Amino acid sequence: MIGRPRSPRSSGGTPRVRHTVLGALAGIAALLATGVTAAPASAAPEPGVMAPPAQRSALDFWTPQRMRAATPLDILSVDRSDVRASAPRKGRTAVVAPSAPVSDAGLLAIPHGGGPWSGGGAVAKTAGRVFFTYQGRTASCSGNAVTSANKSTVITAGHCVKMQGAWHTNWVFVPGYHDGQRPYGTWAASKTLSTPQWTASEDINYDIGAAVVAPLDGKQLTDVVGGQGLAFNTGYSKPMYSFGFPAAAPYDGEKFIYCSGTTFRDFLLSSDHGLTCNMTGGSSGGPWFTQFDEGTGTGLQSSVNSFKYNFLPNAMYGPYFGADAQNLYQSAQSS
Repeated sequence: MIGRPRSPRSSGGTPRVRHTVLGALAGIAALLATGVTAAPASAAPEPGVMAPPAQRSALDFWTPQRMRAATPLDILSVDRSDVRASAPRKGRTAVVAPSAPVSDAGLLAIPHGGGPWSGGGAVAKTAGRVFFTYQGRTASCSGNAVTSANKSTVITAGHCVKMQGAWHTNWVFVPGYHDGQRPYGTWAASKTLSTPQWTASEDINYDIGAAVVAPLDGKQLTDVVGGQGLAFNTGYSKPMYSFGFPAAAPYDGEKFIYCSGTTFRDFLLSSDHGLTCNMTGGSSGGPWFTQFDEGTGTGLQSSVNSFKYNFLPNAMYGPYFGADAQNLYQSAQSS
């Protein structure tokens, strides 16, 4: 059985993702983003696509002042009263090797319930903040560059590209963000995608999103920052590291934060991985790694920060990367 995130009911009575005000017992998730391309009058715009003019507009929109002012939206919370059978489809184990250059990183303690990542290494370049506009508001999430055929794929959470039926606009990725700095530039999305289950009904088991970013200064994303590996269908109860840019108290979105430990399978409403972690809204979409090497900052991305139960504020949950996550990755890297 799976709990769906819910929102206040519309006039039609359909339950959707609920937003809870962030507080001591709030559930996580900061949100959303992506754009819609212009289209001929005879054709409907394709959801999740940003034409070059929209990309340029997004880059102009995200001034340093707007980035500092961007806040996580109210966060996803799973409602016990709205459950349904839904479990990620499994498939064969598949691994994509990292393409990030090996670099030195310091050793840190595991397990760790949440704190600044001071190890450096490849992850400090491949992971970054995501910025977007949602319902007229500026907001932020997290994301990560991965090895891909197009050298331009970012993995994030599904609710960081689409929520409550709307694809988000002004979507950009800032790898290596810290303290207002953009050392590797700002990359505008040309396309955003999610799993069919998230796109259709915002099923929390499939809260996985992806973005294809346009070249910047004639270069492709992973040629600049490298790409982490990925792993699909590799099971539960594994040592994992989670990273993100939480922007809700006690964090402010300016620091790169990590958690680490042995994951557990959600025994409540989802089929997600669980991890003891105090990250807050804004960390949504940040990567979870198996086989993470603290010495180099490289690993295999196996989930993303997705949600928290409001009654379990120190446990983070991330979707299982099964067959549909793998299909999403294939669609993104071939775009």
